[in-house]
Amino acid sequence: QVQVVESGGGLVQPGGSLRLSCAASGSIFSINAMGWFRQAPGKEREFVSAINWSGGRTLYADSVKGRFTISRDNAKNTVYLQINSLKPEDAAVYYCAAGYLGLSTKRGAYSYWGQGTQVTVSS
Repeated sequence: QVQVVESGGGLVQPGGSLRLSCAASGSIFSINAMGWFRQAPGKEREFVSAINWSGGRTLYADSVKGRFTISRDNAKNTVYLQINSLKPEDAAVYYCAAGYLGLSTKRGAYSYWGQGTQVTVSS
């Protein structure tokens, strides 16, 4: 089993920045990729970004390219999502997920999910 716990959400003004953290624990030796997804009220959960646990390869949704940066600290078993130039449409609950498969934008590729952290964008 793998546990993932997100943190770092909050209220930010448009144009602001935020860094989300995702700490993984348990049987993480078998994890190949970590991903971030988000879900706004009334919308489907959508892919945001993912990182390969060993090699550091990354994927981004088109809507966040150039503004979001995913990174990992293997020593801390933690993945980060740096969010810059926040827009109102970025407001959502952000979920971290861990998976045994390689990098993927698909929800089904990730087996373990956190509870989510709320990001609110408002002036």
